[in-house]
Amino acid sequence: MILGDPVLLFAFAAVLLVAVLLSSLAHRTILSTAVLFLVVGFVLGPETTGVLDVTADAPIVSTLAELALFTVLFTDGMRVGWADLRSAWRLPGRALGWGLPLTLLITALLAHYVAGLDWPEALLLGAILAPTDPVFAAALVGNERVPGRLRHLLNVESGINDGLALPFVILFLAVAAGSDDLHLDELGLELLLGVVIGVAVPWLALRLERMRFFSASTQYEPLNGMAIGLLVLALGQVTHANLFLAAFAAGITVATFGERQRESFEHFGELVAELFKLVALLVFGALISFEFLGEIAWSGWIFAVLAIVLARPLALAVSFLGSHLSRTEQFAAMWFGPKGFASVVYGLLVLEAGIPAGDEVFHLVALTIVLSILAHSSTDIVIARIFDPATTPAWYERLRQASVERRDRRRDRGSAGPPDEPRR
Repeated sequence: MILGDPVLLFAFAAVLLVAVLLSSLAHRTILSTAVLFLVVGFVLGPETTGVLDVTADAPIVSTLAELALFTVLFTDGMRVGWADLRSAWRLPGRALGWGLPLTLLITALLAHYVAGLDWPEALLLGAILAPTDPVFAAALVGNERVPGRLRHLLNVESGINDGLALPFVILFLAVAAGSDDLHLDELGLELLLGVVIGVAVPWLALRLERMRFFSASTQYEPLNGMAIGLLVLALGQVTHANLFLAAFAAGITVATFGERQRESFEHFGELVAELFKLVALLVFGALISFEFLGEIAWSGWIFAVLAIVLARPLALAVSFLGSHLSRTEQFAAMWFGPKGFASVVYGLLVLEAGIPAGDEVFHLVALTIVLSILAHSSTDIVIARIFDPATTPAWYERLRQASVERRDRRRDRGSAGPPDEPRR
């Protein structure tokens, strides 16, 4: 993979060193390591400077994207045990049950009426761009000052919606390809196998460790999670199961039945996921060029902007009606719907399928992902500060206070009632 390409390995190592040296600054400002890798990939790409020789159909692209998404979902699942899901399912349920299909439909409407795609391709594009990825809003999801229910909502939603969107991607891809057989039975089997492998492998591994014959040393204990993840990945590939659903199910299973194993693997697992994420961003950035972006019509640019600023905010505004979330929490949840690895992987599936409009769909997917990464990675710190009283911007505090005063005045006028009539 990356070890077989010394130029790519050198470029990644050099950018990684720079990212590490700037990481403290990035945590305090709008500077984003994700954007850094994306921009460097763009500069070094084959159609820009030609330092990296990477094409969209190269095996390394799809392999890195799949591995990155698998590791991110595995570590995301470990943050949420079954008890957590059961006790705090109301808000994620709204986002998944209403927000996901509404985002898909609104994006499809924009793709049809703005970008000019036919309905099968428009629905396919909506399914590809429906999943979210909180990795690019890490300052929000990982900030303890942000309300726990908001962080839980974004984390659970993003972990599950990748797997939920996949059936729709495959279904609409078959429709766009003009297939008479949609293979729904095969799709159902893939999803079921993903859940079974994701639950069975970690459960058996954790049961084995509890036997008196086995015990992991302190030094090797973090590798327990790594071994479980690799087994799930291998079995998923052999059985053609849904790898992403298997990864998230495996993470949840470890978090549910192996609290100690989760704690020992958590930091190590996040570093592994971060490495895969960053190298995948570098390679993805290399696929983008001025020539690539110039091939997109002005209507495609309008679509990409509207897909970010309109589709998810409108869908979640409907989903959160009567949810009792504060306006600030609703705004943060509506805005932070960054497009990430799931959309990259699903976009590559379209290219591999070879449908007539596949190249156009991939261009729109890539443009939306790039704009999303730039927008969401650069605003997560700003939004997170709103929840921290010590760093809340003065302008926001003034707006919030004015809103409270207007609400109080309306309430006072409503409770005052009609004036008393004068005595005769």
